Amino acid sequence: MKFIVDFANLDQIKELYAYYPVDGVTTNPSILAKEGKNPYEVLKGIREFIGVNAELHVQVISLDAEGMMQEAHRIQKELGANTYVKVPVTKEGLKAMKTLAAEGANITATAIYTQMQAYLAGKAGAHYAAPYVNRIDNLGADGVKVAKEIHDIFKKNDLKTEVLAASFKNSQQVLELAKYGVGAATISPDVIEGLIKLDSVTCAVAAFTKDFEGLCGKGKSMLDC
Repeated sequence: MKFIVDFANLDQIKELYAYYPVDGVTTNPSILAKEGKNPYEVLKGIREFIGVNAELHVQVISLDAEGMMQEAHRIQKELGANTYVKVPVTKEGLKAMKTLAAEGANITATAIYTQMQAYLAGKAGAHYAAPYVNRIDNLGADGVKVAKEIHDIFKKNDLKTEVLAASFKNSQQVLELAKYGVGAATISPDVIEGLIKLDSVTCAVAAFTKDFEGLCGKGKSMLDC
């Protein structure tokens, strides 16, 4: 499962890249709005940092297929042809996906709440389909289950589309999909930090340090003992 950051603040992206094995960055209009800058200024900074070959996902805003395609062309022009264009799975979105796929564009189908949305996106040529795990939970359904079933639908129907699970609230949701082997997960920084933040780990490391310093002296390590 690819491990992708769902964020647009470049400083925080750099910090996450320094510590975690990150495969790319996803953004959406709400995330970009939080930066308070021109979207392309933010996105170009991210692209420059992660490199031309890393995954960068950018969403269109238009509601009609023609507008979506025009936005997609500019996104590719500004950020590189390998940038993944995020297109909501609506009727107009499916129309846009079919044309963009025929052009060879990388497509991430987004705003997915149902298995059938994902199936149709896969048939339309999307490379990724992004079910909103926690938002599905908030509607009274099971987001993890929906993401797993989408994964199975793609495999059983011989579609090359992969799940890019999004909208997580906790590490357990991420774990369940990692165990299932879905294609990718895009995760916000606060949830990423929670993946390894355990009091038991902190206590264990503190005990090891105390025992070693009792042997070799305070502040000593395997470098200078």
